[in-house]
Amino acid sequence: MTEPGGRASRNPERTRQAVLEAAARLLTERGTAMSLAEVATAAKVSKSGLLHHFGSRDELILAVVRYTNEKFRARVMRHLDLSENRPGKMLRAYVRALCGGDAYAPEYFFVSLTTWNGIQSVEGVNAAFAEDREWWDEQFTLDGMDPDLAHLIQRACEGIAAAAAFGDETPDRLTRARDRLLTMTDSATFPA
Repeated sequence: MTEPGGRASRNPERTRQAVLEAAARLLTERGTAMSLAEVATAAKVSKSGLLHHFGSRDELILAVVRYTNEKFRARVMRHLDLSENRPGKMLRAYVRALCGGDAYAPEYFFVSLTTWNGIQSVEGVNAAFAEDREWWDEQFTLDGMDPDLAHLIQRACEGIAAAAAFGDETPDRLTRARDRLLTMTDSATFPA
């Protein structure tokens, strides 16, 4: 949007998102060695504009963790099939997102997070990760999945997706593993 006089108007949400995206990229490249000045430059905002949204580097890092968790949830939701009238819809969406050809989900989940060196020393980050784990556990349980079975399938899915993200899984094996995990989400077909 342009203001009278030809200047681009400010959009706080767009600025905030640009800062979060830039910070996530820099965390992947440099870990917590990134500076606020680097983030501001990458986001094409002034450092004071960045500080308007995030009062400190630690506040920004915590916001990036929460932002990427929400982004990952949104990616999983894209794979949710509400027409599946049986328990496990959410877990199947999770499996599809991580093992079904969605390039963003495994990249975020395994490449970005494993290279964000030092973020767990930032106050609030471990709690944000714990809240996210609890949210997923709750979603799988609310969807009618046995919590132990959901946990087993979730962790197997993450391991397979991690191997694929790091180039240690063929597309054929990834597809077969995904299909097997999807079958396992139907507790009726899972041997007791």
